[in-house]
Amino acid sequence: MKKRIGFLSFGHYQPVLGSQARTAKDALIQSIELAEAAEELGIDGAYVRVHHFARQLASPFPLLAAMGARTTSIELGTAVIDMRYENPLYMAEDAAAADLISGERLQLGMSRGSPETALRGSESFGYVPSDGETDADLARTHTEIFRAAIAGAGVARPNPQMSRSTAPLAIEPQSPTLADRIWWGSGTRATAVWAAEQGMNLQSSTLLTEDTGVPFDELQAEQIQLYREAWVAAGWNREPRVSVSRSVIPITSDLDRRYFGGERDSEDQVGYLDGGLARFGKSYTGEPDVIAAQLAADVAVQSADTVLLTIPNQLGVAYNAHLLEQIALHVAPAWGWTSAKAPAAV
Repeated sequence: MKKRIGFLSFGHYQPVLGSQARTAKDALIQSIELAEAAEELGIDGAYVRVHHFARQLASPFPLLAAMGARTTSIELGTAVIDMRYENPLYMAEDAAAADLISGERLQLGMSRGSPETALRGSESFGYVPSDGETDADLARTHTEIFRAAIAGAGVARPNPQMSRSTAPLAIEPQSPTLADRIWWGSGTRATAVWAAEQGMNLQSSTLLTEDTGVPFDELQAEQIQLYREAWVAAGWNREPRVSVSRSVIPITSDLDRRYFGGERDSEDQVGYLDGGLARFGKSYTGEPDVIAAQLAADVAVQSADTVLLTIPNQLGVAYNAHLLEQIALHVAPAWGWTSAKAPAAV
Protein backbone atom coordinates (compact mmCIF):
# COMPACT_ATOMS: atom_id res chain seq x y z
CA MET A 1 0.00 0.00 0.00
CA LYS A 2 1.42 3.37 -1.03
CA LYS A 3 1.39 5.75 1.92
CA ARG A 4 0.51 9.43 1.40
CA ILE A 5 0.42 12.48 3.63
CA GLY A 6 -1.36 15.76 3.12
CA PHE A 7 -2.08 18.88 5.10
CA LEU A 8 -5.63 19.77 6.15
CA SER A 9 -6.40 23.46 6.70
CA PHE A 10 -9.56 24.77 8.32
CA GLY A 11 -8.63 28.19 6.93
CA HIS A 12 -9.29 30.22 10.08
CA TYR A 13 -8.87 33.98 9.86
CA GLN A 14 -9.16 36.53 12.63
CA PRO A 15 -7.69 40.04 13.15
CA VAL A 16 -6.09 39.03 16.44
CA LEU A 17 -2.60 39.32 17.89
CA GLY A 18 -0.23 36.76 16.39
CA SER A 19 -2.43 35.75 13.47
CA GLN A 20 -0.84 35.72 10.03
CA ALA A 21 -4.29 35.13 8.49
CA ARG A 22 -6.22 38.21 9.55
CA THR A 23 -8.65 38.40 6.63
CA ALA A 24 -10.46 36.05 4.27
CA LYS A 25 -8.06 37.13 1.52
CA ASP A 26 -5.11 36.15 3.71
CA ALA A 27 -6.56 32.69 4.35
CA LEU A 28 -7.26 32.10 0.65
CA ILE A 29 -3.93 33.33 -0.71
CA GLN A 30 -1.97 31.55 2.00
CA SER A 31 -3.80 28.28 1.23
CA ILE A 32 -2.59 28.52 -2.36
CA GLU A 33 0.96 29.39 -1.28
CA LEU A 34 1.07 26.53 1.22
CA ALA A 35 -0.05 24.08 -1.48
CA GLU A 36 2.90 25.27 -3.57
CA ALA A 37 5.30 24.92 -0.64
CA ALA A 38 3.94 21.46 0.27
CA GLU A 39 4.37 20.25 -3.31
CA GLU A 40 7.98 21.46 -3.28
CA LEU A 41 8.55 19.46 -0.06
CA GLY A 42 7.15 16.28 -1.62
CA ILE A 43 3.92 16.29 0.40
CA ASP A 44 1.21 14.37 -1.44
CA GLY A 45 -1.93 16.38 -0.71
CA ALA A 46 -3.36 19.82 0.09
CA TYR A 47 -6.84 19.61 1.64
CA VAL A 48 -9.25 22.23 2.95
CA ARG A 49 -12.20 22.07 5.33
CA VAL A 50 -15.45 23.81 4.38
CA HIS A 51 -17.51 25.79 6.92
CA HIS A 52 -20.32 28.28 6.43
CA PHE A 53 -21.23 31.40 8.43
CA ALA A 54 -17.79 31.35 10.08
CA ARG A 55 -14.41 33.03 9.65
CA GLN A 56 -13.05 29.99 7.85
CA LEU A 57 -12.74 28.70 4.30
CA ALA A 58 -16.19 28.27 2.75
CA SER A 59 -16.50 28.02 -1.06
CA PRO A 60 -13.89 25.42 -2.08
CA PHE A 61 -13.96 25.34 -5.88
CA PRO A 62 -12.48 28.74 -6.75
CA LEU A 63 -9.74 27.97 -4.23
CA LEU A 64 -9.12 24.45 -5.57
CA ALA A 65 -9.01 25.78 -9.14
CA ALA A 66 -6.44 28.41 -8.15
CA MET A 67 -4.37 25.78 -6.31
CA GLY A 68 -4.57 23.58 -9.38
CA ALA A 69 -3.37 26.38 -11.65
CA ARG A 70 -0.37 27.09 -9.40
CA THR A 71 0.77 23.47 -8.82
CA THR A 72 1.49 20.47 -11.03
CA SER A 73 1.38 17.22 -9.06
CA ILE A 74 0.02 17.53 -5.52
CA GLU A 75 -3.46 16.15 -4.82
CA LEU A 76 -6.04 18.85 -4.01
CA GLY A 77 -8.97 17.97 -1.85
CA THR A 78 -11.67 18.72 0.67
CA ALA A 79 -12.29 17.18 4.06
CA VAL A 80 -15.18 17.78 4.00
CA ILE A 81 -17.90 19.60 2.05
CA ASP A 82 -21.20 19.73 3.94
CA MET A 83 -23.59 18.42 1.31
CA ARG A 84 -26.66 19.87 3.01
CA TYR A 85 -25.65 23.27 1.60
CA GLU A 86 -24.89 22.25 -1.97
CA ASN A 87 -26.79 22.61 -5.22
CA PRO A 88 -25.60 19.25 -6.57
CA LEU A 89 -25.74 20.13 -10.28
CA TYR A 90 -24.00 23.49 -9.87
CA MET A 91 -21.43 21.71 -7.68
CA ALA A 92 -20.93 19.10 -10.40
CA GLU A 93 -20.10 21.83 -12.93
CA ASP A 94 -17.73 23.59 -10.52
CA ALA A 95 -16.03 20.35 -9.50
CA ALA A 96 -15.47 19.21 -13.07
CA ALA A 97 -14.06 22.61 -14.09
CA ALA A 98 -11.67 22.73 -11.11
CA ASP A 99 -10.64 19.14 -11.73
CA LEU A 100 -9.82 19.80 -15.39
CA ILE A 101 -7.82 22.91 -14.48
CA SER A 102 -5.77 20.82 -12.03
CA GLY A 103 -5.15 17.99 -14.47
CA GLU A 104 -7.60 15.66 -12.68
CA ARG A 105 -6.03 15.89 -9.23
CA LEU A 106 -9.09 16.61 -7.06
CA GLN A 107 -9.94 14.32 -4.14
CA LEU A 108 -13.34 15.50 -2.93
CA GLY A 109 -14.46 14.57 0.57
CA MET A 110 -18.07 15.26 1.48
CA SER A 111 -20.45 14.37 4.28
CA ARG A 112 -23.54 15.32 6.25
CA GLY A 113 -21.46 17.97 8.01
CA SER A 114 -20.80 18.71 11.66
CA PRO A 115 -22.24 20.99 14.36
CA GLU A 116 -22.04 24.52 13.03
CA THR A 117 -22.28 28.20 13.86
CA ALA A 118 -25.65 28.74 12.19
CA LEU A 119 -28.88 27.21 13.41
CA ARG A 120 -30.21 25.13 10.49
CA GLY A 121 -27.83 27.05 8.26
CA SER A 122 -28.54 25.04 5.11
CA GLU A 123 -32.12 26.30 5.21
CA SER A 124 -30.78 29.81 4.66
CA PHE A 125 -29.23 28.47 1.46
CA GLY A 126 -32.66 27.18 0.43
CA TYR A 127 -32.26 23.51 1.32
CA VAL A 128 -34.86 22.28 3.80
CA PRO A 129 -35.32 18.58 4.57
CA SER A 130 -38.67 17.23 3.43
CA ASP A 131 -41.21 15.95 5.94
CA GLY A 132 -39.78 12.87 7.56
CA GLU A 133 -36.30 13.56 6.14
CA THR A 134 -33.26 14.17 8.36
CA ASP A 135 -30.24 16.37 7.69
CA ALA A 136 -28.32 13.18 6.89
CA ASP A 137 -31.00 12.17 4.37
CA LEU A 138 -30.75 15.57 2.70
CA ALA A 139 -26.95 15.33 2.46
CA ARG A 140 -27.12 11.84 1.00
CA THR A 141 -29.75 12.85 -1.56
CA HIS A 142 -27.61 15.77 -2.72
CA THR A 143 -24.60 13.45 -2.87
CA GLU A 144 -26.48 10.91 -5.00
CA ILE A 145 -27.52 13.59 -7.51
CA PHE A 146 -24.00 15.07 -7.60
CA ARG A 147 -22.35 11.70 -8.18
CA ALA A 148 -24.77 10.81 -10.96
CA ALA A 149 -24.11 14.17 -12.63
CA ILE A 150 -20.30 13.86 -12.59
CA ALA A 151 -20.63 10.32 -13.96
CA GLY A 152 -22.43 11.71 -17.03
CA ALA A 153 -26.06 10.95 -16.26
CA GLY A 154 -28.67 12.91 -18.18
CA VAL A 155 -30.25 15.37 -15.78
CA ALA A 156 -32.22 17.80 -17.99
CA ARG A 157 -34.63 17.51 -20.92
CA PRO A 158 -33.34 18.96 -24.21
CA ASN A 159 -35.06 21.94 -25.77
CA PRO A 160 -36.41 20.76 -29.15
CA GLN A 161 -35.89 24.26 -30.56
CA MET A 162 -32.16 23.98 -29.85
CA SER A 163 -31.42 20.30 -30.30
CA ARG A 164 -32.51 17.42 -32.50
CA SER A 165 -31.63 14.95 -29.78
CA THR A 166 -34.25 13.69 -27.38
CA ALA A 167 -31.72 12.19 -24.97
CA PRO A 168 -31.48 13.80 -21.51
CA LEU A 169 -28.65 16.31 -21.23
CA ALA A 170 -25.64 15.83 -18.95
CA ILE A 171 -23.87 18.69 -17.19
CA GLU A 172 -20.83 20.20 -18.87
CA PRO A 173 -17.93 20.09 -18.53
CA GLN A 174 -17.27 16.47 -17.66
CA SER A 175 -14.06 15.23 -16.03
CA PRO A 176 -13.81 11.56 -16.92
CA THR A 177 -12.12 10.17 -13.80
CA LEU A 178 -13.60 12.39 -11.09
CA ALA A 179 -16.25 9.85 -10.10
CA ASP A 180 -13.56 7.55 -8.66
CA ARG A 181 -12.13 10.37 -6.50
CA ILE A 182 -15.13 11.03 -4.27
CA TRP A 183 -14.78 10.36 -0.52
CA TRP A 184 -17.33 10.18 2.30
CA GLY A 185 -16.44 11.66 5.69
CA SER A 186 -17.65 9.06 8.15
CA GLY A 187 -17.98 9.44 11.91
CA THR A 188 -19.28 5.94 12.71
CA ARG A 189 -18.73 2.34 11.72
CA ALA A 190 -22.21 2.15 10.18
CA THR A 191 -21.70 5.15 7.90
CA ALA A 192 -18.33 3.74 6.81
CA VAL A 193 -20.09 0.57 5.71
CA TRP A 194 -22.66 2.70 3.86
CA ALA A 195 -19.86 4.60 2.09
CA ALA A 196 -18.33 1.32 0.92
CA GLU A 197 -21.67 0.11 -0.38
CA GLN A 198 -21.98 3.34 -2.38
CA GLY A 199 -18.48 2.95 -3.88
CA MET A 200 -16.95 6.03 -2.23
CA ASN A 201 -13.51 6.31 -0.66
CA LEU A 202 -13.42 6.78 3.13
CA GLN A 203 -12.33 9.79 5.18
CA SER A 204 -12.19 9.35 8.95
CA SER A 205 -11.13 12.32 11.07
CA THR A 206 -9.85 12.95 14.59
CA LEU A 207 -13.18 12.07 16.18
CA LEU A 208 -15.83 9.37 15.97
CA THR A 209 -19.39 10.02 17.08
CA GLU A 210 -19.57 6.76 19.01
CA ASP A 211 -17.58 5.18 21.80
CA THR A 212 -17.10 1.51 22.71
CA GLY A 213 -14.48 2.03 25.40
CA VAL A 214 -11.49 1.01 23.28
CA PRO A 215 -8.71 3.46 22.33
CA PHE A 216 -9.52 5.82 19.47
CA ASP A 217 -7.06 4.31 16.99
CA GLU A 218 -8.44 0.80 17.61
CA LEU A 219 -12.04 1.97 17.13
CA GLN A 220 -11.01 3.76 13.94
CA ALA A 221 -9.11 0.70 12.70
CA GLU A 222 -12.26 -1.37 13.28
CA GLN A 223 -14.22 1.19 11.26
CA ILE A 224 -11.71 0.87 8.41
CA GLN A 225 -11.79 -2.93 8.51
CA LEU A 226 -15.60 -2.97 8.35
CA TYR A 227 -15.43 -0.51 5.45
CA ARG A 228 -13.00 -2.70 3.50
CA GLU A 229 -15.06 -5.82 4.13
CA ALA A 230 -18.18 -4.04 2.88
CA TRP A 231 -16.27 -2.81 -0.18
CA VAL A 232 -15.30 -6.37 -1.12
CA ALA A 233 -18.84 -7.62 -0.50
CA ALA A 234 -20.21 -4.89 -2.79
CA GLY A 235 -18.02 -6.18 -5.63
CA TRP A 236 -16.39 -2.93 -6.70
CA ASN A 237 -13.61 -3.43 -9.24
CA ARG A 238 -11.06 -0.93 -7.93
CA GLU A 239 -9.08 -0.53 -4.73
CA PRO A 240 -10.61 2.06 -2.38
CA ARG A 241 -8.64 4.72 -0.58
CA VAL A 242 -8.85 5.50 3.13
CA SER A 243 -7.63 8.58 4.99
CA VAL A 244 -7.39 9.41 8.68
CA SER A 245 -6.62 12.81 10.20
CA ARG A 246 -4.11 13.50 12.95
CA SER A 247 -2.79 16.54 14.80
CA VAL A 248 1.00 16.17 14.64
CA ILE A 249 3.38 18.85 15.98
CA PRO A 250 7.07 17.92 16.14
CA ILE A 251 9.01 20.17 18.53
CA THR A 252 12.30 20.99 16.81
CA SER A 253 12.89 24.70 17.46
CA ASP A 254 12.51 27.35 20.14
CA LEU A 255 9.58 28.77 18.19
CA ASP A 256 7.85 25.37 18.26
CA ARG A 257 8.34 25.25 22.02
CA ARG A 258 6.90 28.73 22.47
CA TYR A 259 3.83 27.83 20.47
CA PHE A 260 3.24 24.21 21.50
CA GLY A 261 5.68 23.22 24.24
CA GLY A 262 2.93 23.21 26.85
CA GLU A 263 0.45 21.17 24.79
CA ARG A 264 0.30 17.53 25.84
CA ASP A 265 -3.06 16.05 24.82
CA SER A 266 -1.55 12.60 25.15
CA GLU A 267 -4.80 10.74 25.83
CA ASP A 268 -8.05 10.23 23.96
CA GLN A 269 -10.99 12.33 25.11
CA VAL A 270 -14.61 11.22 25.43
CA GLY A 271 -17.39 13.80 25.40
CA TYR A 272 -20.77 14.72 24.01
CA LEU A 273 -21.18 15.97 20.46
CA ASP A 274 -24.44 16.59 18.64
CA GLY A 275 -26.42 14.88 21.40
CA GLY A 276 -24.36 11.70 21.75
CA LEU A 277 -21.10 10.27 23.02
CA ALA A 278 -18.02 10.84 20.87
CA ARG A 279 -14.40 9.76 21.14
CA PHE A 280 -11.73 12.27 20.17
CA GLY A 281 -8.24 11.18 19.17
CA LYS A 282 -5.19 12.55 20.96
CA SER A 283 -2.72 15.07 19.58
CA TYR A 284 0.84 14.02 18.82
CA THR A 285 3.09 16.81 20.11
CA GLY A 286 6.69 16.44 21.20
CA GLU A 287 10.13 15.30 20.15
CA PRO A 288 10.07 13.90 16.58
CA ASP A 289 11.42 10.44 17.46
CA VAL A 290 8.87 10.03 20.25
CA ILE A 291 5.82 10.96 18.18
CA ALA A 292 7.19 8.99 15.22
CA ALA A 293 7.16 5.86 17.38
CA GLN A 294 3.68 6.66 18.68
CA LEU A 295 2.28 7.11 15.18
CA ALA A 296 4.02 3.96 13.95
CA ALA A 297 2.08 2.12 16.68
CA ASP A 298 -1.23 3.82 15.77
CA VAL A 299 -3.19 0.98 14.17
CA ALA A 300 -5.51 3.28 12.21
CA VAL A 301 -2.56 5.19 10.74
CA GLN A 302 -1.13 1.86 9.67
CA SER A 303 -4.46 0.78 8.18
CA ALA A 304 -4.97 3.93 6.10
CA ASP A 305 -3.20 4.85 2.88
CA THR A 306 -3.41 8.61 3.58
CA VAL A 307 -2.82 10.66 6.73
CA LEU A 308 -4.17 14.22 6.72
CA LEU A 309 -2.21 16.49 9.06
CA THR A 310 -4.28 19.26 10.61
CA ILE A 311 -2.31 22.51 10.65
CA PRO A 312 -2.42 25.78 12.63
CA ASN A 313 -3.04 27.82 9.49
CA GLN A 314 -3.15 31.18 11.29
CA LEU A 315 0.57 30.88 12.01
CA GLY A 316 1.30 31.50 8.34
CA VAL A 317 2.81 29.78 5.32
CA ALA A 318 6.45 29.76 6.42
CA TYR A 319 5.70 28.24 9.82
CA ASN A 320 3.37 25.58 8.46
CA ALA A 321 5.86 24.69 5.72
CA HIS A 322 8.42 24.24 8.52
CA LEU A 323 6.07 21.88 10.38
CA LEU A 324 5.38 19.85 7.24
CA GLU A 325 9.09 19.61 6.47
CA GLN A 326 9.86 18.31 9.97
CA ILE A 327 7.07 15.74 9.71
CA ALA A 328 8.31 14.67 6.27
CA LEU A 329 11.91 14.34 7.45
CA HIS A 330 11.54 12.91 10.94
CA VAL A 331 8.04 11.51 11.56
CA ALA A 332 6.18 10.19 8.51
CA PRO A 333 8.89 7.73 7.39
CA ALA A 334 8.19 5.77 10.59
CA TRP A 335 4.82 4.65 9.25
CA GLY A 336 6.13 3.80 5.78
CA TRP A 337 5.78 7.10 3.94
CA THR A 338 8.23 8.12 1.22
CA SER A 339 8.41 11.61 -0.24
CA ALA A 340 6.85 12.17 -3.63
CA LYS A 341 10.17 13.84 -4.50
CA ALA A 342 12.21 10.73 -3.68
CA PRO A 343 13.87 9.02 -6.67
CA ALA A 344 12.12 5.90 -7.91
CA ALA A 345 13.66 2.58 -6.91
CA VAL A 346 15.66 0.89 -9.68
